Amino acid sequence: MIQKFILCITTLATLAQVPAFAQQYSFTLDEAVSFAIDSNYTAMNARRDIAIALKQKWETIASGLPQISAGIGYNYNIKQPVTLLPAEITGGPPGTFVPVTFGTQQNTNAVATLNQLIFDGSYLVGLQATRTFLDFSENAAEKTNLEVRKGVINAYGSVLLARELIDIFKKNESALEKNIFETRQTFENGLAEEESVEQLEITLIEIVTQLSNARRAHIIARQMFNVALGIPVESDVIFNDDLNSLTQENISLELLDAPLNVENNIDYKIANNLTEQRNLEVKLAKSRALPVLSAFVNYGTQANDNTFNFLNSNQRWFQSSLLGVNMDIPIFSSGMRSAATQQRKIELEKAETQLEETIQNVILELNSAKSNYQFAVEKFENSKKSLALAERIENKNEIKFTEGLSSSFDLRLAQRQLYTAQQIYFDAMLDVINAKANLETVLNIPQLRITADSLND
Repeated sequence: MIQKFILCITTLATLAQVPAFAQQYSFTLDEAVSFAIDSNYTAMNARRDIAIALKQKWETIASGLPQISAGIGYNYNIKQPVTLLPAEITGGPPGTFVPVTFGTQQNTNAVATLNQLIFDGSYLVGLQATRTFLDFSENAAEKTNLEVRKGVINAYGSVLLARELIDIFKKNESALEKNIFETRQTFENGLAEEESVEQLEITLIEIVTQLSNARRAHIIARQMFNVALGIPVESDVIFNDDLNSLTQENISLELLDAPLNVENNIDYKIANNLTEQRNLEVKLAKSRALPVLSAFVNYGTQANDNTFNFLNSNQRWFQSSLLGVNMDIPIFSSGMRSAATQQRKIELEKAETQLEETIQNVILELNSAKSNYQFAVEKFENSKKSLALAERIENKNEIKFTEGLSSSFDLRLAQRQLYTAQQIYFDAMLDVINAKANLETVLNIPQLRITADSLND
């Protein structure tokens, strides 16, 4: 039994020392975007802003509903105040006074009051403002989701790009090492110059440096992707899409003919929210000139005694109640309210000007996004042709070099041209993916709006 106990303790101690493995994830690009909309840190806070707006809306509504308050008080007169009364009341001589103490040494009371707002212009404007603020919060969350989507697409593509560059650099490194080995053998047999080996070694050093940098970039790109998704940086992620297939999927030239409905653009929506807010501020300033009408009713009870007998069932309590209506009527403010209203009107004019500017900027942004997308697609197609040409040129120069028909310098130039074409080709793939994401963001597709109702569900 002792041996079994010791074995159990040893096993538990060993398990306690085993590090916990990071959770592993697996995503296509679409799955990554959907995951990020739910778990990205900024997106989560945007949803919380909507929840805050909902609570603020109810807070405003509740301020115009019945308000009930209650109070309980207890007083102990350590030294009761003395009042002087004319002595004639008690038959004393005229011109003299008799000290009299009124009331009891102890008293307690309890009062409950119901207040109800009947009319307040600022309250009505406040109700409209809560709807505008809620709409603004939903628009802000939608903009956040669009930016999150765009960021995830860029991060996902950057990981795939780094992975492709690592593969191509490793392939180039292997090919160069083979060329160097063969050229060194030829040099040792006296059939080639030492410079030929050195030229190839220079190219190999460059490729090794680029490979090392690509590996570091791959690690950072993965970490940036994890942050964009809202998962721990060290999490292991499997990427189920490849760069080439994503590029082909994102070549959709019909987007270039997509019409712009400016009211769907998220920047327009937010600018329009600002205009609505400024308009409500004008209404609020005007409402300051309206009367405020409210009513109240209270009920109270009070007990008095020289000793603390208030918890005694025989203690007498005296009831009281009051109903009242209050009206505050603003009459003259020496132009203060008028000046405030004029300020709000000027702010409204500024917001309307900003809205018009936003419309023009959205049109410009769409045209720019379409142009960039078309350029990215053309660049990709041309880089694919350039890569094919560079591969043929490098292959021809390698054959010529092997046969002694060209120098190592010519081969090195052809190789560097090939390596540059390879990087341009892979960069062009990522440009296509990112340019399409930018265009879709301007057009606000897909719809990523989160409403207050959906949060309640």
